[in-house]
Amino acid sequence: MSGTRPPGVSRHFVLAAGGTGGHMLPAFALAVELERRGHHVALVTDERGAKIPGKPDFMPAHVLPAGRLGRNPVALAKGLAAIWRGRAMALRLFDSFQPSCVVGFGGYPALPALLAARAAKIPTVIHEQNAVLGRVNRYLAPRVDAIATAYAEVDRLDPKLDGKVHCVGNPVRPEVLALRSEPFPDFGDDTLFRVLVTGGSQGASVLSDVVPDGLAMLPAVLRHRLQVTQQCRAEDLEAVRARYAGHQIPAELGTYFEDMASRLADAHLFIGRAGASTIAELTAVGRPAILVPLPIATDDHQAANTRELVRAGGARAIRQNGFTPKELAKQIQTMALHPQTLANAAHAAWNCGLPNAVSDLADLVEGFGGAPLMDVIRVGESQSALAQANEALARQSRAQGAAR
Repeated sequence: MSGTRPPGVSRHFVLAAGGTGGHMLPAFALAVELERRGHHVALVTDERGAKIPGKPDFMPAHVLPAGRLGRNPVALAKGLAAIWRGRAMALRLFDSFQPSCVVGFGGYPALPALLAARAAKIPTVIHEQNAVLGRVNRYLAPRVDAIATAYAEVDRLDPKLDGKVHCVGNPVRPEVLALRSEPFPDFGDDTLFRVLVTGGSQGASVLSDVVPDGLAMLPAVLRHRLQVTQQCRAEDLEAVRARYAGHQIPAELGTYFEDMASRLADAHLFIGRAGASTIAELTAVGRPAILVPLPIATDDHQAANTRELVRAGGARAIRQNGFTPKELAKQIQTMALHPQTLANAAHAAWNCGLPNAVSDLADLVEGFGGAPLMDVIRVGESQSALAQANEALARQSRAQGAAR
């Protein structure tokens, strides 16, 4: 019965997420799925998170204080005070909203809501998008009812908690997931070689510096067929355009592409960072990649994110300190000089995908917090189940009365 529920059965859920797209986008995807199943959903975040585009219109956002816990004693005291204020505000919200479960997606803005849920004895679930358990989720993991992960192997996750870990994957946008059934674009000796380059929401200067020169070093059989789409920082745009023009490589550049899903659909090779959402989309669609993990990512989690995909043969990872034009050209040749090699890498990436992530996460969340009667309705197939539940409750009430 995954993804379906009888009409008229509605619960309330609170989703708590930090103020970055990596935390917020999975929360938005889960909200859409829960609302589709007939539930009411509210968001708890900070001021930055409330401004991230993509929030479903039906989901109200509640902005709570959420301090960070630094090592400086003064900053630590301020952070704790903000978290405590946020916890108190979350308790008041829960008192009126009466959630069946509170779901955290990491980041400090999620902490007050999860602490409040624990104090109010409301069931809790956390979702970890990366292959390293984040700091807030690391603190919460022993205290929550269930831990949903995007990877089967997650660093910094205590093995003692394995009993409540569920590998569900990382939800991706519907328009990207729809591409999973589409074949890998034709790639042969006489076709275009379409390369998509992005560096996250703001682009990455290292990609602007290295990729044009690396592509120019490819053998003529590949270089003369190139068609590049690259996202750049605004300050890098003209310099990158001039560099591609100097190499006589056709390239479409921009600071943001609204139709990123269609560009991913056309791409034969992706070059970019290794954020959780990027990996989830590459594996959902099945696109080979050369990944350059962000070196300053907390706990080096982007490098860990590449691990499964690289082992499977769907990607190559290059550390930023070794990301040179020569190394990039070498890795592209290894993957693309023979058409079948690139197609095999695409298939390996596709096999790493977890396309049911959002429905599996929703199933997990729905499993917590329902009253016994609600659970009967949720799994029942007919009105007879409801009648049986009512009769059971009546018998229990009569038995208790006789005992008194």
